Amino acid sequence: MQLNNNVTEFILLGLTQDPVRKKIVFVIFLLFYLGTLLGNFLIITTIKTSQTLGSPMYFFLFHLSLSDSCLCTCIAPRMIVDALLRKTTISFSECMLQVFSLHFFGCLGIFILILMAADRYVAICKPLHYTTIMSRRICAVLMAMAWVGSCVHSSAQLSLTLSLPFCGPNVIDHYFCDLQPLLKLACADTYAINLLLVSNSGAICTVSFVMLMCSYVIILYSLRNHSAKGRRKAFSTCISHIIVVFCLFGTYIFIYKLL
Repeated sequence: MQLNNNVTEFILLGLTQDPVRKKIVFVIFLLFYLGTLLGNFLIITTIKTSQTLGSPMYFFLFHLSLSDSCLCTCIAPRMIVDALLRKTTISFSECMLQVFSLHFFGCLGIFILILMAADRYVAICKPLHYTTIMSRRICAVLMAMAWVGSCVHSSAQLSLTLSLPFCGPNVIDHYFCDLQPLLKLACADTYAINLLLVSNSGAICTVSFVMLMCSYVIILYSLRNHSAKGRRKAFSTCISHIIVVFCLFGTYIFIYKLL
């Protein structure tokens, strides 16, 4: 619920105010954004058009690529355009929408990685029951739960943000709207709300990371009972998943270290 807000828009300072560096930011982020969209588009198209990629792993990978594309689109297009402008402003409503979508798709990506880890655990540790446990219906239910859980998380974050009164400063020293920069602008004591916001996101990230690492440790440990060929195949799959996990959580750490 929005309370006592006199602020109708925010000013984003971006990564830099130097005109030359802003052009460099424009080129770099445009190339990265287009490359991300192209890569995810190829993954999504390949999975949808191929009849041999119907396993649960590719079902989850399809949704992971989709959520990653949406997550990038929450920030990158506006940031790229803002790099060409002298003064960059964002309306209050658009700022809140960015907060919601950023946390929604970020949380969704984490939940999908957990589902992918669970899929690999069942495939490697319980191969005889794999088709029964990871049926199409169960996978669809698990994915629906991930979407609902992400919506609950982002709705809670947005509700707490909307409860803050913004009645004075409106300059955000960042390149997109997020919780910590907004808390600095609120004209009220934000200790309790900040604690709730950090607890919400921190709990999801910490518990998810521990679950992912524990699951892959169990999977890799169980490979000792497999043949050499089976170990190589499973190991290559798990390593690629672990790299994605570290890239995702590493990105979140990098972003929030800038706040």
